[in-house]
Amino acid sequence: MAVAVVQDLRVHRPAASPEELEAFETDVLAGLVLARSAAGLTDATIRGDLSNLGQIREWFGRPLWGMEPSDADGYFGRELRGAPTGTRLARAAALSVYFEFLELRHKVELHAMTGRVIECPLDEMNRPRGRKDAKLRIPPSEAEIGTLFTGWAQELATCRKFAPAARNYAAARLMADVGVRVNEARHLDLADIRWELGRFGKLHVRVGKGARGSGPRERMVPLINGADRTLRWYVEDVWGQFGDDPARHGVPLLLSERASATGGRCRVGYDTLRAGLAEATATHLPGWAGRLTPHVLRHFCASQLYLNGMDLFSIQELYGHAWVASTMRYVHVHRSRIEDAWIAGQQRAATRLEGLM
Repeated sequence: MAVAVVQDLRVHRPAASPEELEAFETDVLAGLVLARSAAGLTDATIRGDLSNLGQIREWFGRPLWGMEPSDADGYFGRELRGAPTGTRLARAAALSVYFEFLELRHKVELHAMTGRVIECPLDEMNRPRGRKDAKLRIPPSEAEIGTLFTGWAQELATCRKFAPAARNYAAARLMADVGVRVNEARHLDLADIRWELGRFGKLHVRVGKGARGSGPRERMVPLINGADRTLRWYVEDVWGQFGDDPARHGVPLLLSERASATGGRCRVGYDTLRAGLAEATATHLPGWAGRLTPHVLRHFCASQLYLNGMDLFSIQELYGHAWVASTMRYVHVHRSRIEDAWIAGQQRAATRLEGLM
């Protein structure tokens, strides 16, 4: 019997040229951008990932698919040794996504061109640890916040520019009363106040922060905690002093003094609101100067709502958190579970001792 000739059906390709590999690397990045955009990530998140990949690529000097675990050890262990935790985590996350994309979409093509089998250089041994939000924010007491806003309100009667100062005051009150973020507040339009909804009216927050860069997440925020009174005062007594047309489509709630190209007023800037709060804090609550930020006011709001009896799931809905664990980080300072358990333990021990005596 003659021996049959067995033919290998796999296609053998010569090694790719440097020009082909360069074009392939560009195509991979373009495909990654399109895929992440299709997943609903914001442009800012995608740009951040590309920037992080570019930093790693510049250090490595070759296409990233050639990285080995030892290369990742050197980069994160020496190059980024003293970098902030957030930077290290962002670079590691971008690198992991890049290799996952390569494995899912291009592993066969890449093996044919280079002979490499795709494997992420980050593993359980060298993957950066930590959390970007590990900082503990302890908010001021209710009495301290009361002192701040009482002094700030009295200052409005004599300040040189009433409208901008009153706008900054109203924005800070919204952060402290219903926990809106500073960027959410500045993106509110006048039409986003829906007085007809609920018992007190509601705010339509259109530019809410999405989880993990998923894009703006809208929510309705009830005007509880006196926020309805603050907004009515601001709209009726302050807003008109900026000179904009309330009937104009998309007119901002928090206006700037600067005129826009369309003839109306611009939207107030992020830094302007932060600076207004910082200046008022230095004047009326100097013990918190340099420490009271818009996000600390957000922590204060959640803590006070919890202390006043609101349950965690209601606060979670108010804040737009995807997970109640995120909400718990805002109120953990005031939670007394450990103290309650200690007191209960002391009572049980006392009961046992009474029986022995």
